[in-house]
Amino acid sequence: MEIGILSTSGGKQLATLTVDPNSTLKELKTQIHCLKSHLYPDRQEFRQEPRGKGLDENKTVAALGLKDHSKLYLKDLGPQIAWKTVFLTEYAGPLFVYAWIYQRPWLFYGEGASNQPMSQVAHIAACCWVIHYAKRILETLFVHRFSHATMPVRNLFRNCAYYWIFSAYVAYHVNHPLYTAPCQMQSYIALGFWTICELGNFSIHWALRNLRPPGSKERRIPRPTKDPLTLLFNLVSCPNYTYEVGGWVAFTIMTQCLPAGLFAFAGFYQMAVWAIGKHRAYKKDFKDYPRSRKAIIPFVF
Repeated sequence: MEIGILSTSGGKQLATLTVDPNSTLKELKTQIHCLKSHLYPDRQEFRQEPRGKGLDENKTVAALGLKDHSKLYLKDLGPQIAWKTVFLTEYAGPLFVYAWIYQRPWLFYGEGASNQPMSQVAHIAACCWVIHYAKRILETLFVHRFSHATMPVRNLFRNCAYYWIFSAYVAYHVNHPLYTAPCQMQSYIALGFWTICELGNFSIHWALRNLRPPGSKERRIPRPTKDPLTLLFNLVSCPNYTYEVGGWVAFTIMTQCLPAGLFAFAGFYQMAVWAIGKHRAYKKDFKDYPRSRKAIIPFVF
């Protein structure tokens, strides 16, 4: 049977493929790549309507109800880059930027700033920041399993700008010679809460890793494991985001720094958007999904 491949931009005919009803869309992508070398499989997305939803590449032609001379629309997603590369670049930047500014280079503070006294809170904050991003890098290398192999390369510059600029903004203020630290009790309590959130975030990531078999895109309902820090799954769909936000709120209280609070708020906003999307997807895909769960904030949101 023959399937016509049209562009989502203007409906231009890109190719006519001869396929078997049992062929998967992934196999069709390989055929497209042979015809048009710049359209490698990760750059392609099939749709049944020009503005429709992207189709699962593991579905067969027959499963989609396509017949002889049917049409599929192809969206060019643009140049792609591996998710792992994106994450490593995003997270390495904040680690090194903060560690550099922590040394009070003359470029930011002028000559002699590095010789001035630094508060204990500034030292603790630097350790927390480096530990957090080192953890993220290690999780990217050894824990995370990605459902999508790539993302548009243009997103790399946007994401890196967000992380790198905010890191410099926060580091500049916390490590400034004129920085005034809060009382030790406030900082130590916040540090304890930060530690719990970091451990909780890792526990959730590890539970999510074990939820998906290696090399698969299988989706299951996340549930608590024997680790008590995963009990948050009973209350929210995305407890990794809950712990992440909690960690940055704790960092803000620990340092009593406005730029850190702005970073925490910006992160919460973005993670709330992601959490709502995942929460809705869970409820749509699983009929037995726990209805009492919220998206990111227990009992509230």
